[in-house]
Amino acid sequence: MNDTEAIDALLEGLNPRQREAVTHGRGPLLVVAGAGTGKTATLVHRVAWLIAQGVDPARILLLTFTRRAAAEMLRRVDGVLRRAERLGGAPKTSRVWGGTFHAVATRLLRRFGKSLGLPEGFSIHDRTDSEDLLHVVRSSLGFDKLDRRFPKKGTCMALYSRCVNSQAKLADVLARHFPWCREWDAQLKQLFDAYVDRKESLGVLDYDDLLLFWHALVSDEAAGRTVRGLFDCVLVDEYQDTNRLQAEILHRLVPDGKGLTVVGDDAQSIYSFRAATVRNILDLPKQYPDLAVLTLEQNYRGTEPILAATNGVIGLASERYAKNLWSTRGQGERPALVTCEDEDDQTRYAIERILEHREAGIDLRRQAVLFRASHHSMTLEAELARRNIPFHKYGGLKFVETAHVKDLLAFLRLAENPRDIVAGMRILPLLPGIGPGRARTLVEMVAAAGGRFDPWRAWCPPEACRGAWPALMSLLEGLFAAKESLPAQVHRVREFYAPILAERYDNAAARGRDLEQLEQIAARYRDRQTMLTELALDPPSSTQDLAGPPELDDDYLVLSTIHSAKGLEWDAVYVLHAADGNIPSDLATGSPEEIEEERRLFYVALTRAKSWLYVLCPLRYYHFSGGRGDRHGYAQRTRFLPESVVPLFRQVVPTREAAGADDPSALRTPLTSRAVRRQTKDLW
Repeated sequence: MNDTEAIDALLEGLNPRQREAVTHGRGPLLVVAGAGTGKTATLVHRVAWLIAQGVDPARILLLTFTRRAAAEMLRRVDGVLRRAERLGGAPKTSRVWGGTFHAVATRLLRRFGKSLGLPEGFSIHDRTDSEDLLHVVRSSLGFDKLDRRFPKKGTCMALYSRCVNSQAKLADVLARHFPWCREWDAQLKQLFDAYVDRKESLGVLDYDDLLLFWHALVSDEAAGRTVRGLFDCVLVDEYQDTNRLQAEILHRLVPDGKGLTVVGDDAQSIYSFRAATVRNILDLPKQYPDLAVLTLEQNYRGTEPILAATNGVIGLASERYAKNLWSTRGQGERPALVTCEDEDDQTRYAIERILEHREAGIDLRRQAVLFRASHHSMTLEAELARRNIPFHKYGGLKFVETAHVKDLLAFLRLAENPRDIVAGMRILPLLPGIGPGRARTLVEMVAAAGGRFDPWRAWCPPEACRGAWPALMSLLEGLFAAKESLPAQVHRVREFYAPILAERYDNAAARGRDLEQLEQIAARYRDRQTMLTELALDPPSSTQDLAGPPELDDDYLVLSTIHSAKGLEWDAVYVLHAADGNIPSDLATGSPEEIEEERRLFYVALTRAKSWLYVLCPLRYYHFSGGRGDRHGYAQRTRFLPESVVPLFRQVVPTREAAGADDPSALRTPLTSRAVRRQTKDLW
């Protein structure tokens, strides 16, 4: 095979725009890759092209956001090179510097860390280790014994990490992201100073330190020159997800832009809660005046009508790289904008379409239901379980295993069975003055009394909980009697638990909404025992990352937060709760920047669909699920679907069809006066 044939083989399958990006020279290059436009294939072929052009693989740095992504890309690079018959023998990409920012930082610091004074055998703490060390420092400063609520270790760690990664002052981070912690400004500064000193004395680096010390390494005149000399080409994937510190590292690593290739999509920048900023990709041309910007617009995923709708949504963004996604796939059907009466109507419509598509040959696993927040799927989960439709949920913790939900359910479990030691051991330490040892004694007293709360009534509580103890006894006795409806019981627990939730957990407002949803879900169950049993035997499945397929069923519906769905695709996609306050979230509308990120998040959800897209918007939200109460509120369609964009969707209003419902002869049991009177007698 001659050189021309080898090049043709290497570029096989790429469209003209991708080929232009792959064969670009050594000047700085930004590839703005729209959703589904073959971004990974372009980056893979770019690495293969560089190696085929004679660049030493050992002098190529490929930065990705997961280790798996780097390994998969390099495996595919070897495949491309073998196909082009340019390399023989063992794969040459084994010498490429491929990995995450943190992995590459570790490798460099192991090699050059002495120049920064790092001990040769420094250890690295993961997030949990770092939180634990921060807690030790927090306790040593006495912040765990204050008479007011000091931020817990998780919040303190989040504060510290955001300051480091965004390179922002603590006061600014507090004001913008953690306003409830502003009163602790001086103490947090003291805590973070002590934490940094403790890490130094222990020879420990946390994840944030890896980036800080890499930044220091490339900022040093001598060390920076050495590190920059290691690489001829630097390629970065998902650049829209970088934070300010990572962007500064990259600029110091490649100050003139020679050999730099950056791939990303500003329209999919949705991780500001991790300190990522869309400014990095939008402002890249300012850093590199000679930057070439190539846009990939041919979409290999969706149909033309779906792409027209998604283009319409993102086209209203205040600032972006202009691109118009298009596809050679057939026309297909316009995406549906479904206006539902309420949440139950939304659930019913979604499940009907899901089963319809399944019967038409689209397996459940090729369909996905997406939502802004994990609790938005609770009503759907309950109905799927009732209909025996298997599903996997991704994004966030399993609902019934989150700490605050477990706490609330423990009250109900203890009322159902006062001898439930596990429930008692969870509830009692929530009260001040009751530790694990005293809690165990108390639950054993109830067990010895045959499951009666008499010993607790006679017990003299410590001073710290004398105010809360009578309220707890009143709550448990009321629950034990079970004279109220199940939603009312959950509501009573919520009222008692609210101050505990605010004191013990971060993000109390969001957790509180989870418990409100649980109160609504309770209306679906016949009684407390049924609810507790079904939640225990068949809890909703959920993980932080994608898990394997279910063991007993070879098909399952995908439920996912939009954040967890990024980078994935399905034949049919259903986007729930497209109402203002949910999309955009009412917690993310404090600034124009936040609203623009919510627009991008909605765009990411829409662009996951290949052939079928349904956007569902309930009009009415009841205080009790299913309209079991008169109190309700009306929602507005998400602001990201204004009147100018709506015509790109086909508008659907579901009708509640019940065959023969208006025909008395269609009733299962003939209605007679005697039957009516028999039902009346059932009242007593």
